[in-house]
Amino acid sequence: MEKKLHPSIQQFKEFVNKNPNLVKEVRDGTTTWQELYEEWYLLGEDDSRWDSYKSDEVKNSNEKKEFNSDILSIVWNGVKKMDTEQIQHHLSSLSEAIGAIQGILSQFQANGRNKQKQNQSQNQPSNPFSFRKD
Repeated sequence: MEKKLHPSIQQFKEFVNKNPNLVKEVRDGTTTWQELYEEWYLLGEDDSRWDSYKSDEVKNSNEKKEFNSDILSIVWNGVKKMDTEQIQHHLSSLSEAIGAIQGILSQFQANGRNKQKQNQSQNQPSNPFSFRKD
């Protein structure tokens, strides 16, 4: 028969699972579960007191979020400063260049096909025995 834990204790257990360095502190004898629980209950999960216990994964994910938000703000500021007419001009130039490259490639492909057909027709010997109906 399982005992149901108080919701705050269940939340504390989840907090400990997210921050495995807390377990080391208790095992080393630096603190007790009771002390950690009381501090967690009074201060909350987001207090700076817990920063030293957070796992490297949590720290890295927070750093990545900050990095991503910085990149997004830079991109957004760049988009705000763009001149739409100038962008349209560059896109049309790019489109023309792509069209020219496609035309050149299609010419090369057509020349390659013609050469293959010529080689195939030259390689096929004419039939030395021709049968005709009388």
